[in-house]
Amino acid sequence: MTTKNISDTGVNRNILLVATMATHFFNPFMGAAVNVALKKIGTDFSMSAIGLSWVSMSYLLASVIFLVPFGKLGDTFGRTKMFLYGTIIFAITTFSCAFVTDSTMFISVRFLQGISSAMMTSTLMAIVISAFPPEKRGKVIGLNVSSVYVGSSLAPMIGGIITDALNWRSLFLINATASTLIAILIIWKLNKEWSQTIKEKFDFKGTLLYMLSISMLMYGCSKIPDTYAIILTIGGLAGLFVFAKVELKTQFPILNIKLFTENRVFALSNLSALINYAATFSISFMLSLYLQYVKGMQAREAGMVLVAQPIFMAIVASFSGRLSDKKDPRILTAIGMGISVLGLFMLSFISADTTTIYILVALGVLGFGFGLFSSPNTNVAMGSVDKKVYGTASAVLGTMRSTGMMFSMAIASLTIHLMLGESQINSSNIPQLITSTKIVFAVFTVLCAFGVYTSLARKNSSKSTVQAL
Repeated sequence: MTTKNISDTGVNRNILLVATMATHFFNPFMGAAVNVALKKIGTDFSMSAIGLSWVSMSYLLASVIFLVPFGKLGDTFGRTKMFLYGTIIFAITTFSCAFVTDSTMFISVRFLQGISSAMMTSTLMAIVISAFPPEKRGKVIGLNVSSVYVGSSLAPMIGGIITDALNWRSLFLINATASTLIAILIIWKLNKEWSQTIKEKFDFKGTLLYMLSISMLMYGCSKIPDTYAIILTIGGLAGLFVFAKVELKTQFPILNIKLFTENRVFALSNLSALINYAATFSISFMLSLYLQYVKGMQAREAGMVLVAQPIFMAIVASFSGRLSDKKDPRILTAIGMGISVLGLFMLSFISADTTTIYILVALGVLGFGFGLFSSPNTNVAMGSVDKKVYGTASAVLGTMRSTGMMFSMAIASLTIHLMLGESQINSSNIPQLITSTKIVFAVFTVLCAFGVYTSLARKNSSKSTVQAL
């Protein structure tokens, strides 16, 4: 690919692509590697299955809370600055995770790590899309999405090897080093604000209302069926309703609600993303527990099995993004979601006697479906809005992704809580763990089936429509 500069600013497109792809690689690498190390983390800190779920959920909760505010700040004050500051803080918090001494400190630092991740991911896709012309949008989205899946692919295998050979703390040291190198690259080659900014008064009232409401909703969902959790969930939903009403009357809202009310393509693309991630994210969490506790695998062995899904994701996403530049993304996303339904349906029959080959095939089917869905859906969502709000749109899409992940973990956590309570996993409650796994995958199958409808419902999402906006 020929080297080109963006708007004659001296910012090199190839260097930019390397920085964003590296970030998209190492973020999911961290998450997937930690999933494989959960058993040893639980042993070191004497954590229950519910406690282990919060290793992931604390990170996701922070991302959900802060993505939209940081996306707006990126549009207002500069996306490159937000990307750089987020990368620096992410390196610091990731390094800190390697030296925690108890479960409370670990979950707290993971929350801070999630905040810094929100700073980066709220602007990443906006930076990439604004740097390349519309006819190459699907291609660069595909490359970045593939980076996510390559990171997810290598993480279970490499993470398992590192966890068994060294310890789980080494995973954070490696990722902190990588994040530091990315920050140096940004400062050296990209530390210049070339993206378009909008000068607007920041909506502090809307921001506080949004953060409070989404916090209540997400935390409440994760603690259901406790009474206080139900109250928090209802309060969070009510708060978001009030937030939407307030934002419609605000001159410079933190989140332009009209993106949803007046843009059917954007609204349904985000709903599809929410459903897809809600139905797929905690697969690795559930199967990591299943493979290590039920099948008796070591971390590296479990990682070798879990690698099947992201490998197929990476392969398919690399061409599905380019395909969405030429074919109707609505059809591609619907087919991808439908294939995911098949993979989840296969996993809903899992038992103590299920063979590794069967699990590998199911994960391969899931990876193919998810890879076919993700890039075209992102292309359609981002292509349906004006470039001046790319940061906000990217943050909204990221929020849907993180919210879906949070709901996914909440479903898994709730199911485990109902079946195992607060007990640590042991030989006496293995049958309950297996039942939990089957229930979770059955719920996900139904969710993904509904996602096929939301993908097809975007009747006006043609290629010409997307590129014209």
